[in-house]
Amino acid sequence: MANQHSEHDEHAEHSDLHGNAPDKCPVALLLVDVINAMDYPGGDRLLEQALPVAQHIARLKATCRRLHVPVVYVNDNFGKWQSDFTHLVEHCLHGGVPGEPVARILHPEQDDYFVLKPKHSGFYATTLDILLTYLQVKTLLLVGLTGDYCVLLTASDAFLRDFRLFVPADCVASIDPSENDHALRYMQRVFRADITPSAQLDVPALIADS
Repeated sequence: MANQHSEHDEHAEHSDLHGNAPDKCPVALLLVDVINAMDYPGGDRLLEQALPVAQHIARLKATCRRLHVPVVYVNDNFGKWQSDFTHLVEHCLHGGVPGEPVARILHPEQDDYFVLKPKHSGFYATTLDILLTYLQVKTLLLVGLTGDYCVLLTASDAFLRDFRLFVPADCVASIDPSENDHALRYMQRVFRADITPSAQLDVPALIADS
């Protein structure tokens, strides 16, 4: 009996630790660089493209959370090696930076996952591989900034790892819209990514098929 109580207590602690975040799911939503100060050359142009995209991402994220699909923020550290994701979020929400409107739309929930990346790809020198293996993910919904750099290179590494890829065309933004469209078509052609807009995605079917 004592052992049963111990196991129950351990399970309760585990549940408290993870909140509503799923521990296993064949599909995951990756948000690339959406927590972004945009305080650099071209940031104002990126913000213009990112604001409508952020609304689409927010709706897709809400759908994923409702279906218990894990949400993973894969975010650049922007060279701030002594910082962490929490400080980055606070800086983008309260630091008076140009990217604050997007951060307010897409701020992480307490039980979302996050991975900080030092370079463009979300897989390079990060724990993303380990996290996705732990979650038993086979299909990735890849969204965020920027389509022609960080999303593109993360998609490349995901393709090399045999993930099934969905990159909703209305959930990706770049400084130059034409380059964004080019990157989407490239991902579709080379990485076999499905670029169906988010409103047309059947997420329950993706879960069932993965």
